[in-house]
Amino acid sequence: MTPVHFAFSTTFMLGLTGLAFHRTHLLSALLCLEAMMLSLFIALSIWTLQLDSTSFSASPMLLLAFSACEASAGLALLVATSRTHGSDRLQSLNLLQC
Repeated sequence: MTPVHFAFSTTFMLGLTGLAFHRTHLLSALLCLEAMMLSLFIALSIWTLQLDSTSFSASPMLLLAFSACEASAGLALLVATSRTHGSDRLQSLNLLQC
């Protein structure tokens, strides 16, 4: 495994462990998701440059577009839950009360 691949896989795994173990606030969960998407975007961009193929050149931009949509939906949910519940703590959210 090259150092570049090790760096991006480590970045993705750190974002995944942050998402799994640090789930107190919705904002921290969204930041971990964004870190995972950023590492995937950079890894996919480097992969398409290494392959030197034009057929995969749209893949990083498509991933970036989906990442932007995911971020906007997450921020909209963050604003909605902070307005209705008063905070973004995940322990205060209950699906049975909705």
